Formats: sequence, structure tokens, C-alpha cells
Amino acid sequence: MITGILREDCATLAQELADRLRPLNGRTVLITGASGFLGSYFLDLLASYNARLAESPIRLVAADNFKIGLPSRIEHLVGRTDVAFLRQDVSKPFPEDLRPDYIIHLAGIASPSFYRTWPLETIAVNVDGTRNVLELARRNCRSMLSFSSSEIYGDPDPAHIPTGEAYRGNVSSTGPRACYDESKRLNETLCTAYNTLYSLPVKVIRPFNVYGPGQRIDDGRIIPDLMRAAMAGGPLVLFSDGRATRSFCYAADFVHASMLLLMSDADGEVFNVGNDFEISIAQVAGIVAELAATPALPVEHRLSADLNYLVDNPNRRCPDLGKLRHRMGWAPRFGLAAGLVEGLARTLAHYREEAASGRISAA
Repeated sequence: MITGILREDCATLAQELADRLRPLNGRTVLITGASGFLGSYFLDLLASYNARLAESPIRLVAADNFKIGLPSRIEHLVGRTDVAFLRQDVSKPFPEDLRPDYIIHLAGIASPSFYRTWPLETIAVNVDGTRNVLELARRNCRSMLSFSSSEIYGDPDPAHIPTGEAYRGNVSSTGPRACYDESKRLNETLCTAYNTLYSLPVKVIRPFNVYGPGQRIDDGRIIPDLMRAAMAGGPLVLFSDGRATRSFCYAADFVHASMLLLMSDADGEVFNVGNDFEISIAQVAGIVAELAATPALPVEHRLSADLNYLVDNPNRRCPDLGKLRHRMGWAPRFGLAAGLVEGLARTLAHYREEAASGRISAA
């Protein structure tokens, strides 16, 4: 399903990016993980561009095996002549006749509640899947994005916050998050090797805590959890003291920056992409509590029944965006406190529209 908020976001992005996207006219763009949170956002953006601005439609190939992604998220695109759907586990070989000009590789298992359930599948998609996509890119690709994670930094030393791309990380190779963190690090190594050996035009993006409309409400990460509790009338429950900090990036901002990188010549480079406004989890819960109701909903702190819930959980997370700002001339529109409030309000409106349509439960 696409909601009014998503349509508005994608129409605005398509207009803002129209000049940058012109080289995609008549080309084939493959999106892996196309029914997931971010994959479906990229798909909707390019479909919106086709509908409004393309001189010759982009041929969109939406690939997913639907292990995590939801078919309902992209069903509104079924029947469009510019969108082809490919049921594909990226850790398996791609069809021989597939020759994408551009690749947006988002297939993966990014939520801790899911990747801790499927650690081997998480490693397979991040390593075998990425290598398969890189081999596919060797056929014809003009530019490829591969998505890593801010989790490759682990729990950074305070001297390295905000964290720049040169920081090598403080990561456990054996902890409950290692299947994700370490396989994303190898994902980056593969991309670097293919760029070095074959001059493959791949760019690596390290996302920082992206949230927004289109994310599964049962995703298990903090923003969807807060939204679900808010729509149920509270309380908003935190399984921590709430003092850990994050830097939350609204999805439209993230997609905007990523598309600039796709259309750039920054081959073989790594970029942090996110918002550099750092805020505590407790403060975010307070904002959602106030947005959801008047008077504000209660926020409670409880112990999780999951003994590993906070193991290897970073205390702080904030990107240094200097490289991205300098190279792409980009800054988050939904930045700072006011931008976060606006982004959270739009996200809540999206979930409420989904609940009103019966797509998700409001309880």
C-alpha cells in the first residue's frame, strides 16, 4: 500500500531530483529488497518520476524473495508497464538475461529482532547476495549502490563521535549482533575489491537509523515500536533507561542523498548517510507521546525478558556528514529538533492511514 504521505514524499523528491535523474530515462534500474522499507521507497520514487517527469520511462526491476518485505507494500504497482517483478533470493544466481544499467542493492535483514532469529540467512544475503549482485553489475552496470550499516562502527569510542568514515569500528565478532555487523563489514570489503579489480562503479552507503513511512510497524526497531504503542493508546515502553542516543534520519532525506550518490562519480567510496542531530531515546519517546495524544501518553521503563536485548547495543550513534555535505552539497531537510518532530508526525500520520484502511492493527 502507498499512503498519502508516501505519495507526497515521492512526488516532492521526484521534482527535486528531476535533473539528476534524467540519465536514467530509458535505462533499466534493478532494486533488490524492493518490498522492504527502503527498497519500496526507492521504487515509489522512480515510479513517481516516470509518471510525472520522465521523457522515456525508466524500466524498473523490483527483486525480492519476501522473507522480510511485504508484497502488500508494492502491490499498487502491479500492472504498470514500467515495473517488472522478479522473485529472487539474491544469494542465488540471477537470470542470465538480466542486464541492469543501474543497481540499488538493498536486500538484507536489518532489524535486530529478525537477524538474531535468522543469523545464517543474514550472513548469506550480506555476503553471498552482495557478491552475486556485484557479479551481475559486471555485465552492464553504469552505477551501483550497496547499502552497509552504521552498525559496522559498533560502539564507537566517544572521541570518534560524530563518527567519520575513517573510523575502523569497535565491533564484537561473536556477540548477538555479530551476524549482521560483521557480514556488513565484509559486504564493504567485497565492494572495495570489485572496484579495485574490475573498476566496478559501486558506491557504499552507511545508513544511520533511518525511519519513516513504509517501515513495517512490527519491524522491532524503536520508532515503529513507539508508533504502535502510541496508536494503541500507550503506554510507550522503553526496555532501557532511555539515555542511549541515536541520530534519526527521515526516509525522504535518506533516499534523496542516496540518489545523488547513485548519479555521482564517487566510485569505490564509502559515505555516511543520515542526520547528524543526536537525541536520546527517552527524548524521542517523549516527542511521540506528545504527538500521539493530549495530554501526552505515559512513557514507562521496563526490563526486557530478552537477556540479550541490550548486549552490544551502542551507547551513542551520530554520523559525521562532512564528506557527504562537501561532495554532494546535501543536508537533511528534516534535521535538528523541529525536523525530527515533523518527520515523526508524518510517520504517525502514515501509520494511522494504514490502520484506517485495515492494513495494520491500531491496537
